[in-house]
Amino acid sequence: MTKLVLASTSPYRRMLLEKVVSEFICAAPHTDETAHENETAPELVERLAVAKAKALAEQYPSHFLVGSDQVAVVDGSILGKPGNEANAIKQLTAARGKIVTFYTGLAVYDSAQQRLQSCVEPFEVHFRNLTDAEIKGYVALEQPFNCAGSFKSEGLGISLFERLHGDDPNSLIGLPLIKLLAMLREWGMNPLIKS
Repeated sequence: MTKLVLASTSPYRRMLLEKVVSEFICAAPHTDETAHENETAPELVERLAVAKAKALAEQYPSHFLVGSDQVAVVDGSILGKPGNEANAIKQLTAARGKIVTFYTGLAVYDSAQQRLQSCVEPFEVHFRNLTDAEIKGYVALEQPFNCAGSFKSEGLGISLFERLHGDDPNSLIGLPLIKLLAMLREWGMNPLIKS
């Protein structure tokens, strides 16, 4: 029986976890993602990651529950998922020639022992000085409407950047695998060692 639960319905997070863990369950955490007044982007994503992980504790009482949340910040403003073409174009226009910082909150909750580990993984994306035609062309081709910051770095979105800076490129897609695996190893779950 698998002991790992990904508290997410994100296909991107599921795809990332599948790269390193053979068996896990995906479940929707049903968490209110509204930001609190005066909450910073790192505070928001860590709080939401913890809330998502803990939200499934009753349903999965003897599991490791993984929660994650992500926002992008440009010029001090949080960029969410655009939802449509017009918002995606607006977000990418605001990001061109700038550095956008992605903050990914990660939490692992051991529901059996009520132990928690959490962190925030920052990752910087340096955007090229994109033309209007490039922005519109990209949005039409990849339709990144459910992606924070309006791009998919694992796809054609990589063409929007000058460079990337951070410890784990997976965090840009929504799940910092290096930190996650370190947390799981600390609690005795290591995908390299069969138990």
